[in-house]
Amino acid sequence: MRTATLDGKRIAYTDDTEFLVQVGRGKSGYATRYSFRGNLTRAVMHYNAINIGRGYKKRLVMPNAMRPVLAREFS
Repeated sequence: MRTATLDGKRIAYTDDTEFLVQVGRGKSGYATRYSFRGNLTRAVMHYNAINIGRGYKKRLVMPNAMRPVLAREFS
């Protein structure tokens, strides 16, 4: 079991935990751009590397958590 802090939230995960980086546009849903298993650091790096322009949005998700959305940003 590993723990990390992201934006003031404490996150506990294992090597089998899946992290998704998703991108969407407007009022439509999100599409998964990247998927990582057990590596929160790499998921956060890819999340931060995505530049969103006018009308786009992005989020970092841990699907099996009680509150799955770890980070969200929109323009």
